[in-house]
Amino acid sequence: MVEQARVLVVGGGFGGVHCARRLERLLGGRAQLTIVNPENYMLFTPLLPEAAAGTIQPRHVGVPLRRVLRRTRVVVGEAIGVDLEGRTVTVRPPEGPERLLGWDRLVLAPGSVSRRFPIPGLDEHAYGFKTLAEGIHVRNHVLRMLELADATDDEAERRMRCTFAVVGAGYAGTELIAELQALVRRALPNYPRLGERDLRWLLIDVAPQVLPELGGDLGERALAVLRRRGIEIRLSTTVEKISADWIELSGGERIPVKTLVWTAGIATDPLIAPTGLPTDERGRVRCDAYTRVEGHRDVYAVGDAAAIPDPAHPGRAAPPTAQHAQREGRACARNVAASLGVGEPRPFHFRGLGLLVNLAGRQGVGRVLGVPVSGLVGWVFARGYHLLALPTLGRRMRVAIDWLIALGSRPDIAELGSLGRAGPLSTER
Repeated sequence: MVEQARVLVVGGGFGGVHCARRLERLLGGRAQLTIVNPENYMLFTPLLPEAAAGTIQPRHVGVPLRRVLRRTRVVVGEAIGVDLEGRTVTVRPPEGPERLLGWDRLVLAPGSVSRRFPIPGLDEHAYGFKTLAEGIHVRNHVLRMLELADATDDEAERRMRCTFAVVGAGYAGTELIAELQALVRRALPNYPRLGERDLRWLLIDVAPQVLPELGGDLGERALAVLRRRGIEIRLSTTVEKISADWIELSGGERIPVKTLVWTAGIATDPLIAPTGLPTDERGRVRCDAYTRVEGHRDVYAVGDAAAIPDPAHPGRAAPPTAQHAQREGRACARNVAASLGVGEPRPFHFRGLGLLVNLAGRQGVGRVLGVPVSGLVGWVFARGYHLLALPTLGRRMRVAIDWLIALGSRPDIAELGSLGRAGPLSTER
């Protein structure tokens, strides 16, 4: 075994954190473990829509890295370059000069960013929903629109400010629009000049169905729930232009709107392309079944940035889901440890436990071990699974208490000041 080998994990998401945690158990003090992440927490993304709606305190969906990683050095900063020959990673900290971190084994888990399209006005006027800061800002923005709508005497302006559009009918977009609508409806009694007649909700996607990952039947159930609540579903539709006051859809329809949240797809983190590592058509690093990057014996990759063979679907890469990323991280840790003389290498092998979507209002849809669930049962399963998947007992208790408080109290409609990214769609990690 290599004495005090340097193992560097780039990225503190599901894949990176679970890899580092398992390495701590497998290697103990026999290796120098380091993790690099732009923040000092792991964002628990499945609960981001509820944090944006204020159902959960935003800080409770951020899991402190130093709490879950006891023997790993945490370096806060942005990894901006990888030197494969020199075996270093360049890190840009929040303050101070750039620094180089050396490695003997490298695990790339930088995650993904919002996918960008050449749509006029997208970068300037659409809001992203990938980071905690963006989630907080979306909530602040929605509450600010209610305040301004309540204050105006112009009916057209009131309708424009009370129109909310989300692009992307996948998990993030569907859960977000459901949670935001629930927030606004419960908040309406605080705005005496506003009513349901003023509100308009749009969910837009180029795909022909909502939540295609769930399959046709469950997707239709989700569609029915959203439409019963008055959400307009525009499928097989694209956004052609975006301005500060309107969006133009395919077909030429122009809708006055001040709020457009973009959740339509993800792209591999910009760190990957300049490395020269082999990638697939989506820009993900090509790996073997042992999570090792093709042609690089000491470099591994997991999570959204990795194309790892999916045992459940031969010939395809594992999907970019949280449950796959954390299992990839654990498999990667075993194989990194084996490369250092501890244990035997084993291929990644995992078949998804199921897919669950929280539609707010005590409604959910999903599939658990192949069994379809919906309605109240789907909602309970979704919340229960997310609660159990949260790292640390303390975070689970805080989220459970938030849920209990939300059940019996009015929504908190206070804006969080300058917290949250105040700009448009970003490529932040």
